Amino acid sequence: MIDFNQKTEFDSLDYPTLAGICRECQRCGLAATRTNVVVGSGPVPCDLMIIGEGPGEQEDLKGLPFIGKAGQLLTKILEAANIDRETSVYIANTVKCRPPQNRTPLPTEIEACKPYLLRQIQLVKPKILLLLGSPALRTILEESLPITKVRGEWVTAEVDYMEQPLYIMTLFHPSYLLRQQSREKGSPKWLTWKDMLEVASALSFYKEPL
Repeated sequence: MIDFNQKTEFDSLDYPTLAGICRECQRCGLAATRTNVVVGSGPVPCDLMIIGEGPGEQEDLKGLPFIGKAGQLLTKILEAANIDRETSVYIANTVKCRPPQNRTPLPTEIEACKPYLLRQIQLVKPKILLLLGSPALRTILEESLPITKVRGEWVTAEVDYMEQPLYIMTLFHPSYLLRQQSREKGSPKWLTWKDMLEVASALSFYKEPL
């Protein structure tokens, strides 16, 4: 698992300054083909943070994460669990620039972006972190098992920004769910619905007054 408390060269930066540096980044070859850097979207800080894979075509054009078909499905999934995307979720990706032809980000590209992502997590201060897809799983939990083996399971990590542990769950990526038609019990869509209900319940617990 990544060390969430690790110091980076961006340790002293606030969110707007970090975002500005990201937009000028030339750390890997994706800088040469991008239209926009997709830093992230949502309130900072935020109780719920979602990390996906990488920007697609629409995200690259508009500079916002998860606004294509997969993003529209993500919004519907959140709404079905009574989670408002605009006010209650911060969304980012393992890489901030679109890989050509929407291919999976290379390990070198993910490594180049990792200090940015780590500082984002430290600034967003999530209580719950959701990982969508294998690249996010490998980046954050450093886990090589397939999604089917680990999705829906809570993992905890100690973080400096709060006394309670950070709760982390891996889910199927919405782009994968778009290719699945079945909603029958045990199907990927059914499992994702089940997982999101558990996430919503955990969020409600955190919001209860002490």
